[in-house]
Amino acid sequence: MRPDDADLGYVWDMLDAAREAISFVGDVDFESYRQNHMLMRAVERCVQIIGEAANKVTAEFRAEHPEIPWQKAAAQRHVLVHDYGEIDQALIWNLVRDQFPTLIVDLQTIVDQYPPAT
Repeated sequence: MRPDDADLGYVWDMLDAAREAISFVGDVDFESYRQNHMLMRAVERCVQIIGEAANKVTAEFRAEHPEIPWQKAAAQRHVLVHDYGEIDQALIWNLVRDQFPTLIVDLQTIVDQYPPAT
């Protein structure tokens, strides 16, 4: 059964933001990242988008795709938005460097399962 188009839209948003975050950091090292406030804010925004989209995906769709850390993504967005004074940049850095590549593969797999509706 084809999921709700809104769910697929949110998955696309997550995929796009994860790719963008990885693109932003490129081959920058952590110290350079920490010294570039514009880069940090851009990456944080990508993490926020992922969390907001993850939070909007229906419970049914989330249950069908447990490989995606829906709750963790939403929780990280909450921290960025509400506890912005306490952002752990090392955590954000590791998230993008270590977890986003796998997230991208998993999200792309979902997208590939559902070709555009005609």
